[in-house]
Amino acid sequence: MDLEEILATTCSIGWGAADLLRSYCKTGSNQNLNVHYKYNEPVTAADLAVNHYILKRLQAELNNLNFGYISEETYKRGNREKLTSEFVWIIDPIDGTRDFIKKTGEYAIQIALVRKKRPILAVVVIPELQKLYYAVKGNGTFVKTPDGKSQPIKVSTRKSLEEVTLVFSRSHRNPKLEYLLQNLPCKNHKSLGSVGFKVATIVEQGADIYISPCGKSAPKDWDMAAPELILTEAGGKFTHFSGDEFQYNTGYIDQWGGLLASNGQLHELLSRKVEAILETYQDLE
Repeated sequence: MDLEEILATTCSIGWGAADLLRSYCKTGSNQNLNVHYKYNEPVTAADLAVNHYILKRLQAELNNLNFGYISEETYKRGNREKLTSEFVWIIDPIDGTRDFIKKTGEYAIQIALVRKKRPILAVVVIPELQKLYYAVKGNGTFVKTPDGKSQPIKVSTRKSLEEVTLVFSRSHRNPKLEYLLQNLPCKNHKSLGSVGFKVATIVEQGADIYISPCGKSAPKDWDMAAPELILTEAGGKFTHFSGDEFQYNTGYIDQWGGLLASNGQLHELLSRKVEAILETYQDLE
């Protein structure tokens, strides 16, 4: 299997999906989005259309290869079966649907190829910025613009907890997150949309850290797989609060345990601090 050829195909699909999403935004109204809710999360006509587009093109253009597929819009809750294919696509047609509906621009298209529970290829597209981030395991992270130009991209080298910028979710705030924000020494805070958008901000050196303690629900495989590889190949780290790496296609899509992404300079220190702070939070409950 030639990963470079598969990457080129995936990038082309990512750009096409971005064009499709922008076509929904051009109407100036949400009436054509047909918004409904699935497991307390919004789903729109655009989510479904982009999901169909990505799956159809992947299957049509790579039909000679045996892949499995895990997608937010087709996965059935309660399914505990691990896909047996050696290579599995994990797809989020719109990461940050709430931001897509609100037209903040902070949403992303995320496509990852996983082998043996770990991502080996990833594409994250930020349609409103017209930027596509891509990575293949061991080859670094690159950012591409519609004119075809691409360049390598790296995270910051900031090392002071007092100087780094911490990003967190605009839509999924909870008391545990508020407690962390109050007690971590990082004083530069920024709330943003999707996980993909947050990671893009970190690799663009507009931020250094992302934290997300689990509340009543946990992020899913499709929230994490592509952004993780984009960040780690750019020199950063992305783990559970415990420091354990993510595992994908395990038969269980929930990523419990809290999420910590960083430029890598302070990751272990932050992991220890976050766990210590959360221990005191448990004592207060």
